[in-house]
Amino acid sequence: MKHFVVKTIANAGALAVAIWLLQDITLTGENTGRKVLTLILVALLFGLVNFVVKPVVKLLTLPLFILTLGLITLVVNALMLLLTSWLAGEFDLSFHVDGFWTAVLGGLIVSIVSWALHVALPDDKD
Repeated sequence: MKHFVVKTIANAGALAVAIWLLQDITLTGENTGRKVLTLILVALLFGLVNFVVKPVVKLLTLPLFILTLGLITLVVNALMLLLTSWLAGEFDLSFHVDGFWTAVLGGLIVSIVSWALHVALPDDKD
């Protein structure tokens, strides 16, 4: 359970950094508490997308991973962020990623910050 909480906090922090750095990734709400709740829900949704959809996409695009020496990961991460944005809209969460190239840069930011937070935050699996 602690691992799940740590991953969700890391995802929320990474998404918050991407929102802060990129004007085309937006999170809106009436007040700070509502924004934090929305961010946590989006982080849970992002974690679910990465847990369920990403492995399937990686398996289906395995030849591209080999051909591009892994650079296709940037595109896959962007697609996961766009899917999260779309699902957030379906669940009436005020999170939006505007455009593919914004998603590519946002996916890169989320990956780097998430990795750094996973290193910094304590975890039972370590």
